[in-house]
Amino acid sequence: MKSYLQRMGRSLQLPVAVLPAASLLVGIGNWWASAHPDAVSAFLQAGGNAILGQLALLFAVGLALGMSKDKDGSAALAGVVAYFVPVSILAPASVATLKGIKETAVDPAFSHIAGNVFIGIIAGLIAAALYNRFHETKLPMAFSFFSGKRLVPILASLVMLGVTIILLFVWPPVYEALVAFGKTFVGMGAVGAGIYGFFNRLLIPTGLHQALNSVFWFDVAGINDIGKFIASQGPKGVTGMYQAGFFPVMMFGLPAGAYAIYRNARPDKKKVTASLMLAGAFASFFTGVTEPLEFSFMFVAWPLYVIHALFTGLSLAFAAFMHWTAGFAFSAGLVDFALSFKNPIANQPYMLIVQGLVMAVIYYFGFDFAIKKFHLMTPGREVDTDNSADDIEIATDASDDKYMIQAKKVYAAIGGSDNITNIDNCTTRLRLQLKDTSTINQNAIKAAGAIGLNVLDATNLQIIIGTEVQFTADALTKLYTTKAPIAESNETSAPVAPAEPVANVNSGAIDTFYSVVDGELLDIEAVSDPTFAQKMIGDGFAIEPTSGRIVAPVSGEITTIFPTKHALGIKTSNGLEVLVHMGLDTVELEGKPFDLHVTEGQVVEHGDALADVDLAAIRDAGKMPTMLVVITNMAAVSYLKAEKAGRQVAADEEVLQATIK
Repeated sequence: MKSYLQRMGRSLQLPVAVLPAASLLVGIGNWWASAHPDAVSAFLQAGGNAILGQLALLFAVGLALGMSKDKDGSAALAGVVAYFVPVSILAPASVATLKGIKETAVDPAFSHIAGNVFIGIIAGLIAAALYNRFHETKLPMAFSFFSGKRLVPILASLVMLGVTIILLFVWPPVYEALVAFGKTFVGMGAVGAGIYGFFNRLLIPTGLHQALNSVFWFDVAGINDIGKFIASQGPKGVTGMYQAGFFPVMMFGLPAGAYAIYRNARPDKKKVTASLMLAGAFASFFTGVTEPLEFSFMFVAWPLYVIHALFTGLSLAFAAFMHWTAGFAFSAGLVDFALSFKNPIANQPYMLIVQGLVMAVIYYFGFDFAIKKFHLMTPGREVDTDNSADDIEIATDASDDKYMIQAKKVYAAIGGSDNITNIDNCTTRLRLQLKDTSTINQNAIKAAGAIGLNVLDATNLQIIIGTEVQFTADALTKLYTTKAPIAESNETSAPVAPAEPVANVNSGAIDTFYSVVDGELLDIEAVSDPTFAQKMIGDGFAIEPTSGRIVAPVSGEITTIFPTKHALGIKTSNGLEVLVHMGLDTVELEGKPFDLHVTEGQVVEHGDALADVDLAAIRDAGKMPTMLVVITNMAAVSYLKAEKAGRQVAADEEVLQATIK
């Protein structure tokens, strides 16, 4: 059932993708009308509303196509037929004839059956089910022309006749129940909007949020928030209440959260983290596409995602409470915000910018606190693992673009065509149905460039690629449909290129490292933290301190200071990047034991004071005060020579030399 609902949510993406066209036409029409209320503005608005008026039909076509096995046009045609049968037969005039009554006596529910998205959903699902069951059926010779795919629309019309008879009796109570459900949430006002916002985000990992959205955004339960907003219908300050609160989150809150994630990244990971967060934040702000950013921390730091869902609910509730409204047809980014600004039914939309600035503060400090308090492994804070062995080498040819190369790597990592049953995608994710998800190589998938992946169950896998996922999905589908063999690389086909020299270092130079504190010199492998002991961050040395005065181990520039003051980065003039880490797990102490004497950008000489540390406070908190000096760009080092561990050293005493490549 869960898999079926996920496929429904995915299939709804196709008709929903048409809505930006309607939004663009209506938005431009409204902008034009504000200055020139003439035939041009009316023409543009009518064009957009024409799309909205057929949304139920678009849902029927989209679901029939998306839920069918091979997405054939015959399924879409069957969806059209399945939709028009009940809509035509159950029109008020037709119902009056069938029941032998006057049209004025027909239940008002039948006047709402044409254009109701719920009917479109039923029609699309039935059409897809019929296609999947009968598209290869062979009829006797006399009827062979109607065999296979031609049979499906015919069966759709016959089956929908039966469904129409049922709807003739059950549609009035069903419609009343749907309206009652909608009225319940509308009656809850701002609280209802907040509850919806919370579950909208919480359901994203499962893909079921699209089914939830259809209730509030379209005419399933009589709410139809998107349709009414674009058409400027309903009470001003109320229409749009299930959309407005997303703008402060997507345009301001999430980008601020991304900045908090960047700020908490390790110094050696800041550049990579900055690239990931900047791309995700821009997509969220400009287009309202949040999945690249959300999936970067959704699974590795799930408590942070729950906080994000709570903040989203808070934003929707507050915007609804204040009756600040704006709307979208695609998502709550800058593009849709600008288009909705001139919509006559938008109510004080500029106040959503003010709310957005407040949400940015809430997100930044909320994320920053949670990351530090719960030691969450957000991007840039995770323990490094060497996945080079998992980066599958695949054979390519000159015609392969980057999407085909990525698809070939994913194809090999999931076991090729033998393990695939279905390939699809949504805005940012590959949605795969496999025979067995336990056999996949997760590290190889990540090495192929995936932002993340979500193994839903034994057969369903989602791989987060980003907004260009469609091209990778098309390439993967091509490999699957042709039953292409896994293209493993022939290692003897080309000579191995010599390793390139490391950039931005002075080759042949020697950097001398000095003790950062009085105490006992330790080999880094003897440190009790496995991340440092296994040299996952880099090689270096450690000292068990006997005093709290920390000095610079090398001469160079202070490049980074952690917000929690427990660590800082120094770059030497020869290009080595050095991490001074004061204590183990002291990130959790929120900077209280550390009194820093330097700032970012400051140039220091070895022996200069960096900080005074309260060693007793660290021990009282149950932490180790071990001081570490680590070279984070070890690829630039060709040789390390360290003094013998276990002896007492004084601050600024020479303990190590590193030769640059």
